Amino acid sequence: MRVDLVTIVVDDYDRAIEFFVRTVGFELVEDSPSRTNDGRPKRRVVVRPPGGGTGILLARADGARQDAVVGDQVAGRVGFFLRVDDFDATYERLVAAGVEFASAPRAEPYGRVAVFSDVAGNRWDLLGPA
Repeated sequence: MRVDLVTIVVDDYDRAIEFFVRTVGFELVEDSPSRTNDGRPKRRVVVRPPGGGTGILLARADGARQDAVVGDQVAGRVGFFLRVDDFDATYERLVAAGVEFASAPRAEPYGRVAVFSDVAGNRWDLLGPA
């Protein structure tokens, strides 16, 4: 077994694709027409880190309840974790691209870490080797 996808609720598909693909460096795996459970048109948008792993289904908010969780899917906690082999290069690339970091890089027993926000405002740990 493996976790194939997790959902991040966003307010705009194209801005989210731009962030995750062009800024973070994920691959756009799918962007196809789809329908809601009640038949309205939507898109199925999936991004994934290069080489596989768990992907992210970018789901556009649909209604007030979903609008309310954009950027706050895990109640302000870090809810997503991006592990990279070259922490310094990735950190510098993201900073140069304008990604907002909440903290400077620091060393923890599990590796180097810096907290950043995605295009919707969700908090991520950028993680690298110790």
